[in-house]
Amino acid sequence: MLISNAYAQADAAAGQSAAGGLASFLPLVLMFVVLYFLMIRPQMKRAKEHKSMVEALSRGDEVVTGGGIVGKVAEVGDSFVRVEIAADTVIAVQKQSIATVLPKGTLKTL
Repeated sequence: MLISNAYAQADAAAGQSAAGGLASFLPLVLMFVVLYFLMIRPQMKRAKEHKSMVEALSRGDEVVTGGGIVGKVAEVGDSFVRVEIAADTVIAVQKQSIATVLPKGTLKTL
């Protein structure tokens, strides 16, 4: 006979199935933990800081918008802020587009 018989091997990993299953998920769990501490947690912290900054906006604050426009807050509404960017030039921007609140007197040095 030219073709030999093929026999199935005994299941050598039968005793290690529980430990092998847990070990296969360990890299996935470690990657999620690293992702959480390097990306998700800092992003949540920045979002919380930005939200508190936007809620604390008041008239007279000097701000920079997300588009890079620098001005002084003239009026604060529920979802919009009116920003004076030059003498008698006021624009309305969404509160969430305010990127930074500058220290007082910054506009005079620009």
